[in-house]
Amino acid sequence: MPANLPPQYLEAEKKFRLAKNAADKIIALEEMLAIMPKHKGTDHLRAELRRRIAKLTQASEKKAATQRASMLIDKEGAAQVVVIGLPNAGKSQLVSSVTNASPTVAEYPFTTHIATPGMMEFENIQIQLIDTPPLTEQPIEWWLPHMIRRADALLVVVDLSNAPLAQVEAIFIELESRKIVVRENKVKALIVGNKLDLANASENYLALKNKYERQLPIIAVSAKEGVGLEELKREIYQMLDIIRVYTKAPGRKPDFTDPIILEKGSTLEDAAASVHKDFRAKLKYARIWG
Repeated sequence: MPANLPPQYLEAEKKFRLAKNAADKIIALEEMLAIMPKHKGTDHLRAELRRRIAKLTQASEKKAATQRASMLIDKEGAAQVVVIGLPNAGKSQLVSSVTNASPTVAEYPFTTHIATPGMMEFENIQIQLIDTPPLTEQPIEWWLPHMIRRADALLVVVDLSNAPLAQVEAIFIELESRKIVVRENKVKALIVGNKLDLANASENYLALKNKYERQLPIIAVSAKEGVGLEELKREIYQMLDIIRVYTKAPGRKPDFTDPIILEKGSTLEDAAASVHKDFRAKLKYARIWG
């Protein structure tokens, strides 16, 4: 039995041939399927269209999953800290000033479009900071909430010269809409008042402390002028609630260059497991000093 396809089907088929991406191809195929008459003469063709739709959908989902995975940055060093803020808060300048990263830095907003990691050195450990696109009134990047949830802590960066109280509140509201609650230490976070070198920054910093210091630690810096950056590094370390454990082979001096990093409250077994998974099972005793 002939298919007897109507002109509308042929138009949809033309759209399919001209489609440049999988999404448009799927739309065209679904349109062809909807237009096609239902009788025995079209059974084989209908099955073929469904097969094509399934194949394109599977390929699209696989590509999307790969893209999602590629946007999430693996943790390196002692901890991973995600840096967030509104446009032009100076996040990129801050990350550039305390790490080896080179994010785009400019005096205008929206210069950061992707997540950019960098390693911050504090004494004898490395802490990973990740610069992120700004939070705005527009929908934020789909991967950013997941990155924040995976992180060990957050830096909430605000511009001290431009209504920092409103900035912090806007950031908290955006995060809470994603079920990420920073207030009252439900998520480890540090508020960083940046641009301390600008007019009204000192007064605004005091107002910021008065409102939020009972909820979160707060520090003022000038990333551009290098003011307060060493204090910032120490605040980040203290916020993380981690400890350093040094190892010592019998008859040798302790190795103070490459400590084991553990959360406060960890046990000797946790330290052994961080060296090697088999070490924990075979551990009989240990000597502790310091």
